[in-house]
Amino acid sequence: MTSTAPDSSPDCAAIIVAAGSGSRMGSNVPKQFMELGGAPVVAHSLRAFANDPRFGGIVVVCSPDWTAEIQEIAAASGVSVLTAKGGAMRRESVQSGLSTLAESHATPKYIFVHDAARPGLSQTMLDSLYAALQTADAAVPALSVVDSMAMAVDGALAQSLDRSQMVKVQTPQAFRASTLIEAHERWDGASEPTDDARMAQSIGARVAVVEGDERLIKLTQPQDFALFYAMHTNRSSPAMRIGQGYDVHRLVAGEELWLCGVKIEHTHGLAGHSDADVALHALTDAVLGAIGAGDIGQHFPPSDPQWRGARSDQFLAHAMKLAQDAGFTLGNADLTIICERPKIGPHREAMRETLAAILGASLDQISVKATTTEGLGFTGREEGIAAQAVVLLQPL
Repeated sequence: MTSTAPDSSPDCAAIIVAAGSGSRMGSNVPKQFMELGGAPVVAHSLRAFANDPRFGGIVVVCSPDWTAEIQEIAAASGVSVLTAKGGAMRRESVQSGLSTLAESHATPKYIFVHDAARPGLSQTMLDSLYAALQTADAAVPALSVVDSMAMAVDGALAQSLDRSQMVKVQTPQAFRASTLIEAHERWDGASEPTDDARMAQSIGARVAVVEGDERLIKLTQPQDFALFYAMHTNRSSPAMRIGQGYDVHRLVAGEELWLCGVKIEHTHGLAGHSDADVALHALTDAVLGAIGAGDIGQHFPPSDPQWRGARSDQFLAHAMKLAQDAGFTLGNADLTIICERPKIGPHREAMRETLAAILGASLDQISVKATTTEGLGFTGREEGIAAQAVVLLQPL
């Protein structure tokens, strides 16, 4: 790994806070694990620190449920990391990271604390913060405020504020290790700090301000992914895409019946090379069609014995991964199942939940409907089940 850093001695450590749920993103997958530019969001920060030889240790603070995922992401990025258990509050998460550093016997001179949801970390920013620490106890990047500033009380403007004295603080925030550790040890716990820089100020530390970076945005809302994409590629995000899919499978005795990844007890099941989940197949083709990537048969040919009896959720997950690699996330999916029996209504919510998990989406992005053909045609004669799907893909 290479770096433009003037000092290559490993006297720094990084704590990456990745324990948030990302609820405002409207996804079942925390934002730090969503795809961005062909890699999970957190991977961008991991690489930034790993590419700087001044960093001898990286700790990622996350939910225990995501520890294995962090290690997989780090390994795929060629980065060695430690993991720490996230806390209910940011302060507790950073404290957990400090404890993990101490347990690893790391003795950094400086510690950088960074939000995983800010993937645009540059070498220039690391250089600026490192330089500031040579004369200050801590340093933070900050952007000037260009809008008028005022306080709002009960939905109405109140006191005006002097914007010349206002800045928008970003991360990473950099500290002399002794300063950060003391700030956490001495915090009285009476209130929760907004960041570690405020904690350092509370013990009398001098916190320097370096010029922030507009591209170091924090991903909070879905539209932030498109903004990040535009900033870092110098071009507009790809346009929205729509895809449709349609599939049919025969109903036969002695087969299991899988629809939308949910096993349904019925007199007959669907026949096919895989588990014949006609709903997942239609959705898979819809996603593949939206990105111009062919159809399910090209990616999982029925002539290949490895897919005999395979669960179809992996087909849909594969298609969604291709979509994310191409710069898209799911806007919504609308699925219609066409059959006389079984009745879909009792299973609808379980189907929606399963699809949301496979697609990394929220329930309100998933629609599952059913209809009959009133006894007409092969579905009416209960010879088979058909499904049609439409998906909207939005740029990341």
